[in-house]
Parts: sequence; structure tokens; C-alpha cells
Amino acid sequence: MRLEYQILAAVALDLLIGDPRRLPHPVRGIGLLALGLECPARRCIPWPKVAGVCVAVVTVGLTGAAAFAVIAGAGYLHPFVADAASILLIYTAVATRDMARHSMQVYRALSNGDLAEARKRVGMIVGRDTDRLDEPGVVRATVESVAESIVDGITAPLFFAALFGPVGALAYRAINTLDSTFGYKNDRYVKFGWASARLDDLANLIPARLTAPLVCLAAAGLRERAAVSLRTMLRDARRHASPNSGFTEAAVAGALGVQLGGLNYYLGRASRKPAIGDRLEALEKAHIPRVNALMFVTVGIFLALCLGARALVVFMLGGVQL
Repeated sequence: MRLEYQILAAVALDLLIGDPRRLPHPVRGIGLLALGLECPARRCIPWPKVAGVCVAVVTVGLTGAAAFAVIAGAGYLHPFVADAASILLIYTAVATRDMARHSMQVYRALSNGDLAEARKRVGMIVGRDTDRLDEPGVVRATVESVAESIVDGITAPLFFAALFGPVGALAYRAINTLDSTFGYKNDRYVKFGWASARLDDLANLIPARLTAPLVCLAAAGLRERAAVSLRTMLRDARRHASPNSGFTEAAVAGALGVQLGGLNYYLGRASRKPAIGDRLEALEKAHIPRVNALMFVTVGIFLALCLGARALVVFMLGGVQL
């Protein structure tokens, strides 16, 4: 089966069933692997930054090797089994339905007037303290999380899948998991997590810049503020502390006419982030399904362009599969 069809099947599977809670997931295994390597690396290597580099390289390498071994082993059984394994591996790297499900749980709690439940639900998808958030704060946290996840949860793994197949998708997921595990600027990880954070920045560099203009295009299709989205992306993308997250966050803020960023608390400590977007509308729960619509349309456009470009390259090479 051609890789393009494998990717389409994986995306369809994700949209249909999402991430089954009770089944083992490769991302959880990657996280456990990274944490399991941390202590031995720190013991054997006295320089935290070097130890962190080694853990990052080994984690990504082992993840890629495991994905390759699964596909190769499946291929010995039957080509159809190898296709199924490839589809499943790509499927585990994508999280469209899960992001929509989590954000809509927040929306439903707010619709029911249950702010405490909404705080609890949004706390499952953000790292900030949520116990003191008011309704606009809960909505802002949710919109920011969805905006960021468009890239690191969906378009970036699809980008690497289109380039390098299931191995590329899982290797990217390993990079992203490393950043989630070690990419903190606290005393424990400021040096050890340096490589994980920089590797994640590098991996998302191109996908973020490809995805953000598509958010503006999706805004036009959904009759949101497409021109404001583009203008806000160009103006505010680099205000974000992350070199990549600001692009989709700014595009989403402009499309919805809301202002993101501002005051957050992490473990009780205040952290004020630069404002992104203009406050044309007050943040309200209705922005959650609207940002989900932007996510779905953006992903659809990205997928069509990505697979179309790949098919064109294959055609120009005379049908040689990449």
C-alpha cells in the first residue's frame, strides 16, 4: 500500500476512535523509556547537558529502531500485515480526536455551569495552575492548548510521516515526548533538558510555519477573520516564548478575534506572557467549538497539500516510491 493511503487510513482511524484509554500507547512507553534512562545517564555522565543529549539521542534512536523492527517483522508475515502495522503506528502519532474530545469536555462543563469541573478538565491539557481560573481564563487556556496542538499533535507528525513514513512519525513523537518530559527551565532540567527542548524546537520549525498560514485559510473557509488572522500571525508570532508555538497561536487569536497570553500561574508562581492578538471579542465558551473547527479544517488542508505534494514528487520521479 502506498504511504499516502497509509497516512489517510491512519487519520481516518484517529478521527473514528481517537486514543483508546485502556490500550497501551507508544507515547507512554516513550515517556517511560526516557525517564528510565535519566538516572543511569546522570550517574554515568557528570555533565547534565551532555547526559541530556545522550538520553535524547538514545530515546529517539530506539523509538525509530523499534518502529522499523515492527514494520519489518510484520512484513515477514504478509505485506498486508506490514501495511496494517504502518497504519497503526502513524495513527498513534496523531491526536486530532483526542484534542477535540478534551476541549469539548471543558466546553460541556462550562455549558452546564460547572466551573470546578471545567477547571479540572482543562487541567488535563495544560501545565498551568487551573484552580483559580475564571471562565474566560479556562477558555483562554483551552484555546491556547488547541492552537499549539494543531502543530505538535497533528500536522508535525503528519509532516514527518509524509517524509519518512511511520518511522518518521514515531521519531517525531519521541522528540515531542522528550520535550514534554524534560523541557523545563527549573533547576533539575534547565541543563539536562536543553537537548530535548532544542530538538523539539528544530523538529517543529518547518511544520509550524507551514501550518499557521493554513489556519488563516481555514478562517476564510469558516467565515472567521481571515485577514486579521494573517495580520496577527505576522505581527505577534514571535512574541511567544516558543520559537514555533506563537505562529499558530497568533493565527488562531486573529481568526477568533480574541487576545491570548497574559497572566498564568505555575506551581503557585506568577508568569506573565506577552499578549497575542487584539481583544475584538471577549473570551467565552463558544470559542472552544470555533477553535476546534479551525483545527479540523486546517488539518484537512494540510493533509491534502502534504499528500498532494508527495504524490506529485512520486509522479515526477516516474512512480518511484519514496
